[in-house]
Amino acid sequence: MLKRILVLDDNQDILEVVNEVLAYENFDVHATSNSEGIIAVTEAYNPDLIILDYRLNNANGGEICHELKSHPKFKHIPVIIFSAYINLSIDYAKYGCDAVISKPFDLSQLIETVNGLITKV
Repeated sequence: MLKRILVLDDNQDILEVVNEVLAYENFDVHATSNSEGIIAVTEAYNPDLIILDYRLNNANGGEICHELKSHPKFKHIPVIIFSAYINLSIDYAKYGCDAVISKPFDLSQLIETVNGLITKV
């Protein structure tokens, strides 16, 4: 059974690249640009790992991560936050994420991070 990855980013180009790369690596990927109802999407899709953009048009990926990690059903799911706006003054760990990747990202770094976290599930 393929491991499932939920990806949330409001940039369609990023979604397409991440979806293609992860699908090539034999992951089942659900990519979305809509943060509204992401808890319901997470429940319906039941991912093994979640990748969130930090800066979304209508939400904060860090806050979504915190909401997911505070939920008893989802707290075990590894979360990667990625962003083009990595700010060293922000403590991303306070949101409960398991990794942070800056954009633009190296595809091999993304795959390595995903594989490292998903094997723990």
